[in-house]
Amino acid sequence: MKNIRRKHTTKFKAQVALEALKEQETLSELASKYQLHPNQIATWKKAFIEGAEEIFRTKSDTKKTKQIEQEHQRMLSKIGELQMDNDFLKKNLGMK
Repeated sequence: MKNIRRKHTTKFKAQVALEALKEQETLSELASKYQLHPNQIATWKKAFIEGAEEIFRTKSDTKKTKQIEQEHQRMLSKIGELQMDNDFLKKNLGMK
């Protein structure tokens, strides 16, 4: 028997995950209903729960995160620049 990989839409995955969260049917029952493996449903359910926080994230949270990332990159750039200056001075002053 040849295994054929199926691709599922995000809408379908969310629907199955929500049904799994309701716990009105077992994973085995849902697996039969949707022709999936119970482990796949459990994986989608876990991903759904872990990603739920993103739904309530505000624009200001996203803006703050971007600002922090930009500042981090700026600092890393400055560290690299200072390291190059330091290496240059050590080399030209005969220090090791």
